[in-house]
Amino acid sequence: MDILTQGLLGGVLVQSIARKGEKKVATLAGLFAGLLADLDILIHSADDPLLNIEFHRHFTHSLLFIPPGGAIAALILWPLLRRHLSLKRLYLFCLAGFSLSGVLDALTSYGTMLFWPFSEQRVALNLIAIVDPVFTLILLLGLLLGLRLPERRLALGALILGAGYLGFAGVQQQRAQNVMAEVTAARSHVPQRQVVKPTMGNLLLWRSVYVHDGRIYVDAVRVGLLADRLIFPGDSVARFIQHRDLPQLEPQTTLAGDIRRFERFSDGFVAFDPQQENVLGDMRYSMLPNSVRPLWGIVIDPKQPQQHVDYRFFRDSSAGVRHTFINMLLGRCDEVDCYRAD
Repeated sequence: MDILTQGLLGGVLVQSIARKGEKKVATLAGLFAGLLADLDILIHSADDPLLNIEFHRHFTHSLLFIPPGGAIAALILWPLLRRHLSLKRLYLFCLAGFSLSGVLDALTSYGTMLFWPFSEQRVALNLIAIVDPVFTLILLLGLLLGLRLPERRLALGALILGAGYLGFAGVQQQRAQNVMAEVTAARSHVPQRQVVKPTMGNLLLWRSVYVHDGRIYVDAVRVGLLADRLIFPGDSVARFIQHRDLPQLEPQTTLAGDIRRFERFSDGFVAFDPQQENVLGDMRYSMLPNSVRPLWGIVIDPKQPQQHVDYRFFRDSSAGVRHTFINMLLGRCDEVDCYRAD
């Protein structure tokens, strides 16, 4: 998730085990350790733009890296906090603060190498958006109240409430998946692979992306708090297949290697942007949940096969896009094309 939520989770978790006299210092250690795993975002190369996305949420988010990650955090903080905590207690708090960083990120849709080095499969449970203000607010209130009041149960309560929110996310995900199962059946489609993920900041509006017969289909579904279920039909694009779309490209070239790396990162949901020539997009993400315009992608140049691709973002936060998203979120079918599920 976002770096703020990562730190808050570490701080609240540490508050639940800290003694009364060490709570403030322990919270600081937990906050710092919770943030530390995301420092892998600093790994980059000016010559190889894909290196950054490959190593973000990589080994620092692995379950195996939790003990050394906690140790690194403790060693960094030790010169500042040695007058307040023993090294043993400091390591305990840093270990706890660091422990759920990878797990929390695995609950989102971006993908986390939770079992590295035994597996390089990115775990993405698609339960919660990378930015979810409700979940963040639960942790923030728990942390602030925990600092002001001595009882550990405030931190425990925030953790339980946060877990309950994630449980609700699982229910909403299942409801959205059920709707999309009905949609694909009505279309006589049998998805070869499918992902249903929440849109930014909410658990009501979900994006569905699936592959059928060589095409990637994108739709949005709104599952309200009651029984209402709305479908916002999207469009489809031909899934990228290198030997068909770039038959002249030799497999040993730098460009071919970069395309394979981007396909692994995007879990195979790769297609040419219908509005930008030579842009391969990650179809799992878009500014609008039923759009086939990718949020990011790589710019390829088949005439220069030995050069690395350029990795770019295609954000569109115009008033029209924001207005459409809000209408979809609020379920206004009179403003946006949608229909009610049976």
